[in-house]
Amino acid sequence: MIERPSPNHGERRGPVDMLLLHYTDMVRAEDAVALLCDPAAQVSAHYVAGEDGRVWRLVDEDRRAWHAGVAWWTGETDINSRSIGIEISNPGHSHGYRRFPEAQMLAVMALCRDIIARHRIPAHRVLGHSDVAPGRKIDPGHLFDWRGLARGGIGLFPDRLVPAVMAEADAVAALTRIGYRTGAATFDDPVSRMALNGFRRHWEPLALGQPYDPRGAAMLQQLAEMCPPPEKPFA
Repeated sequence: MIERPSPNHGERRGPVDMLLLHYTDMVRAEDAVALLCDPAAQVSAHYVAGEDGRVWRLVDEDRRAWHAGVAWWTGETDINSRSIGIEISNPGHSHGYRRFPEAQMLAVMALCRDIIARHRIPAHRVLGHSDVAPGRKIDPGHLFDWRGLARGGIGLFPDRLVPAVMAEADAVAALTRIGYRTGAATFDDPVSRMALNGFRRHWEPLALGQPYDPRGAAMLQQLAEMCPPPEKPFA
């Protein structure tokens, strides 16, 4: 662990119960660390994971880092207060997006396990930036190994799917139960369509850009069933 304190943080306004993963969208991890520690940038994360497996700690976990921006999940908008943020070094779609090296993924997995154990973060609240801000963000992207993380006990990723048919209205309801912000009960609605894209980027990247097929709802149905129902309706 490399200590590199960032001045960009504040007081939390709620308990930590989310883990949010990003990619840096920069060529070098060191450049991302410098940006996240620059007071003028007004951004930060708790950790940065380099491609070679190095990990920088920038913000103490009891402080609110500034990584999620305008975001929404299960009716919550102050995602920074509820989450630990990890920036994962990758050139991103701006500089030649590529797969995440094994050394990096092993470091990310070890870090995630420690964070989850400390804060008792439930599996269904291990998310990507593109989940909580699907209209703005696409990171950590379709090449990120969410399935591998889930097999290591981090997050959710159903492996054995049972074929399912789901009408559009039911599919939107399933996305809502998972935690996405949705609009009308049709994918003609731009908010519901963004939610579907966010879901696909995390769990079904091969379906990105394709029209919704009611006959191909196995992943969506099973994941929704794995998520607990909300305690109250989302605002």
